[in-house]
Amino acid sequence: MRKIAIIGASYLQLPLIRKAKSMGLETHVFAWECGDVGEKEADVFYPISIVEKERILEECRKIGIDGICSIASDLAVLTVCYVAQNMGLVSNSIESSLSSVNKYSMKKAFMAGNVPAAVCRLVEDGVIPDVSDMGYPLIVKPTDRSGSRGVTRLNSADDDIKEAVVRAIEQSLEKRALIEEYVYGDEYSVECISYEGKHTLLAVTKKYTTGDPHYIETGHIEPSDLSDMQIEKVRQIVFNGLDALQVKYGASHSELKVNGDDIKVIEIGARMGGDMIGSTLVQLSTGYDFIKAVIDVCLGDKPEEFTGSINRAAAIRYITDDAAEDCLKTIRSGYPDVLYEVDDRRGDLSSIIDSSTRKGYYIMASSDRDLIAGFMPESE
Repeated sequence: MRKIAIIGASYLQLPLIRKAKSMGLETHVFAWECGDVGEKEADVFYPISIVEKERILEECRKIGIDGICSIASDLAVLTVCYVAQNMGLVSNSIESSLSSVNKYSMKKAFMAGNVPAAVCRLVEDGVIPDVSDMGYPLIVKPTDRSGSRGVTRLNSADDDIKEAVVRAIEQSLEKRALIEEYVYGDEYSVECISYEGKHTLLAVTKKYTTGDPHYIETGHIEPSDLSDMQIEKVRQIVFNGLDALQVKYGASHSELKVNGDDIKVIEIGARMGGDMIGSTLVQLSTGYDFIKAVIDVCLGDKPEEFTGSINRAAAIRYITDDAAEDCLKTIRSGYPDVLYEVDDRRGDLSSIIDSSTRKGYYIMASSDRDLIAGFMPESE
């Protein structure tokens, strides 16, 4: 029996653990012990923090793993690549992993590779650089976090840039921040699978957020509303971005802003998209088993060819306000067949400050995209 190491034990990794077990693999899961669902689902669980890559490498050598992977976690990418590279297993290089999890390193790679992206300035040691030539609005964010953590939009020089920088640095693991020009346009994400440097675009997803000032993600729908010409341009830009970051293996999640023909990359992560985009929406909308492809690649097996044989819509809406709850009631009473999965736990909606503090969600699927789009946070 082949053995696979999985980094992380939260609900985000649960689909990965279950898929690996269904493929007849022995699952060895590493994470800080805190009662997460993956701790019980794993064949063997190791109470080691995902950032302790040296300890995890030591255990993986004892186990004799055949592959290592994780989904929807930037932090896990570094450990996955470190262990794999030291054991001669399939993964991106350590240098590539560093560029894909650090937004400043990523921007430098984009610049070197002529990938269209926002202009930015680095904040180190709390010293705010001169941004007078950038103009407003500006976005302040940590260099190394995801899920909208520590993100603030500054609309004018009257807004407190120091407060925004402090907020970003508090969320940053390396205590650095970026001040970035605001890019106008609608937000989209792109899911890809790569093997031996060949990239395959699986889905383009439209993103919904709370907007100014913190841009917490409230929902996602795929397929997107982009034209075929726009999607082809997105494909070229994303593939160039992946090459610039030297991503050759595994899943990737790219975030872009699209304003007509003007398309710019916000960031690219060398991992599957979170918010159940990669683990659920891609398969619902295309029929492609994205999670299996991730496992195949980490084991050194060529993933199945993507055909996109199923053509339907899939979406997730997060319960971030009363309108989202009212919409769920409407769906339950009039369109229950579109509901695929519901987590309607109730909490204090005023306490939502980033993606990790959202209070529930519902996933929808239907052959009628217009119907599903009508249940999203805003009109298209």
